[in-house]
Amino acid sequence: MRRMVTLPDGTGVPAIGQGTWFLGEKKALAEQEKQALTAGVSAGMTLIDTAEMYGSGQAEELIGRTIAGMKREELFIVSKVYPHNAGRKNIFKSCMASMQRMGVNYLDLYLLHWRGGIPLSETVACMEQLKKEGKIRRWGVSNFDTEDMEELWSVPNGKNCAVNQVLYHVASRGIEYDLLPWMREHHVPLMAYCPLAQGGELRRGLYSNPVLKKIAAAHQATVSQVLLAFVLRGGDVIAIPRTGKAEHALENAAADGLVLTAEELALIDREFPAPTRKVYLDIV
Repeated sequence: MRRMVTLPDGTGVPAIGQGTWFLGEKKALAEQEKQALTAGVSAGMTLIDTAEMYGSGQAEELIGRTIAGMKREELFIVSKVYPHNAGRKNIFKSCMASMQRMGVNYLDLYLLHWRGGIPLSETVACMEQLKKEGKIRRWGVSNFDTEDMEELWSVPNGKNCAVNQVLYHVASRGIEYDLLPWMREHHVPLMAYCPLAQGGELRRGLYSNPVLKKIAAAHQATVSQVLLAFVLRGGDVIAIPRTGKAEHALENAAADGLVLTAEELALIDREFPAPTRKVYLDIV
């Protein structure tokens, strides 16, 4: 039985899903990326996260080709709307376009990608309308800090927010100071993007870190699996690692069974200390 995270409406979703940032953008890799997503779904990572922004819809198109023929009810599809499309003028068209690219007739979760100029009250009203129309099952936000969440809670139906998706990994723990505690107090799960610190400077030597390598060796695991186990340790975080290779998808899925000991978590805390003051969101 795979680890699950419970959403506010009682729905359980896999604790490890699949991200699609930068996927679908190169034709030469299309089949390989499709195989990666397929392998992930077969291994239980049935939550797939995407956005209209990713490759201007190309990631959604890749998902559409991948899930064609799969049982829709066994998948949990997440997409995100651009801030400038998150109002009455464009959100309904954006949502429909995302669904059409993926070949589905509803989204399990629809997120506001980040805050823009459209009032939260208008976006929330539109999200609730999409729910009434059966286009989406639930909605949430992304890249919201604590003050943003508090403002969201103050608008009509704002408390219907199902998740907040933010950057979170062992070397970027700023949310642990106030945002993560706030979300736990209000029973809103966190969705962690870049849990493997994908790309560029964010890695900060993680994959050569002796502490992480020692912990991985003790579990006959990889550093990537240790990184995933770290963000999942509280039971209310959904990790969405992204990969375009089937073998890495299977590696990510296998992290589901890795539980770090209190001693190992203490070693990680010493190596990558939790914040002692407010740290604003790390955004890529």
